[in-house]
Amino acid sequence: MELSVEQAAELRELVNSRDVPADIATRGRIVLWSGKGRRRKDIAELLGVSLPTVDRWKARYAERGLAGLEGERPGGAREQMPARVRSRVIALTRMTPPAGTGLSHWSTRELAKYLARTENIVVSWHYIARIWREESLKPHRSGTFKISKDPAFAEKAADVIGLYLAPPGGAVVLSIDEKTQIQALDRTQPVLPVAFAATGKRTADYVRHGTTNLFAALNVTTGEVLGECRPTRNGKDFLTFLKKAVKPHAGKDIHVVLDNLSTHTTWEVKEWLSKNPHVHFHFTPVGSSWLNQIEIWFGILTRQSIRRGTFSSVHVLVKQIRDYINSWNTTAKPFTWTATAGEVLAKARLVATNMKKIVNNNSN
Repeated sequence: MELSVEQAAELRELVNSRDVPADIATRGRIVLWSGKGRRRKDIAELLGVSLPTVDRWKARYAERGLAGLEGERPGGAREQMPARVRSRVIALTRMTPPAGTGLSHWSTRELAKYLARTENIVVSWHYIARIWREESLKPHRSGTFKISKDPAFAEKAADVIGLYLAPPGGAVVLSIDEKTQIQALDRTQPVLPVAFAATGKRTADYVRHGTTNLFAALNVTTGEVLGECRPTRNGKDFLTFLKKAVKPHAGKDIHVVLDNLSTHTTWEVKEWLSKNPHVHFHFTPVGSSWLNQIEIWFGILTRQSIRRGTFSSVHVLVKQIRDYINSWNTTAKPFTWTATAGEVLAKARLVATNMKKIVNNNSN
C-alpha cells in the first residue's frame, strides 16, 4: 500500500509516542512498514503477529485511517461527544494557536492538551484526528490559512503582497527566514518484539544525532535560494547571513520580507540598517508567516529532501541541504503569486466572521 507524506508522518508520530497503547502502536507499525514496501511475511515475523492480522489492520487503515487502528472497544459503542465539543475542535483548529502556547500550528496532541487545560474539555488526540480527516482540516500543511490578531494586518499584508505582484523597478526582493532545529535522524534502528518484552517500552526506529539551523533567502524574481546552516540562531547569526544575502545586489534597492522574530530587530540589526538605507525591511503580520514566500520553499525542502532522509550526523544533514539548494538553483523558477491584497483581506474577514458565528453558537 502507498502512503502520502502526511500519512507516513502521522503514523511515525503514533508508533513512537509513549502515550499510545502497545497494541495500537503495533497496528500502526504494520501499516507504516507496509507503506515502506516491506513484505507482509516479514512484518508478521518481526512483530509476532499472524498474516491475517497484517491484512486486517492494513484494510482497516485504508478504510478509516487512524481511527481504524483503534479496534473495537469493550463495553459497547464508542461514547458520543456533544456537538458543541466537535464544533469547538473545528473552530480552534481553524484559528492560529494563542500566543502563549508558543505554537505555530496545532497538532492533535497539543490541541487535546489545550482543551483539557483551558476549557476542561477532555478528548483524545485520536478523536481530534478523526474530526480533522472528516472535515479535511490540515493545520500542519504549509500554506494553511490562519487568522492573524495583528491590528495592522491589512497594512502589512498589502505591503508584502504588493512587493510580490508589483516589485519596484530595478529593486531586488528577498524573502528571508530561518528553519530552526532541523534534526539529523538515523532511521535504521530496528524495532523487534523482544524489545517490548524486555523493557515494556517501544524502541524508536530512529536515533537523533543533533540539529542545525538553516538561514535561507529566496530571490522572489528569480526563485534562486541562498542558504547557510549554523549551529546557533541569534541576532548576530541573522545579521551575518543578512549581509551575505544582500552582498550580490550591491548598488540596488533591496526589499527584505521577514516575520516578527526578535532576532530580526536587535539593536545590531537596527544599527546596520541605519548605515545601509538601500535595504528596507517589510514584516509579515503577526501569526502570518505563510505570507513569506520562503516558507513555501521550506515546505518543499522538507517534503523532498529531509522528511524521509537518513542522516548519521549533522555533517551529513548539512551536506544534504547544501546539495539540495545547489540542485534547486540549477533550474530555479520564481513562485507565481496570484492572490491580491484585496482577495486575502476578504478571505480573512470571511473566516473571522465564520469563527465568530461558531463561538457564539457554542456559548448559547
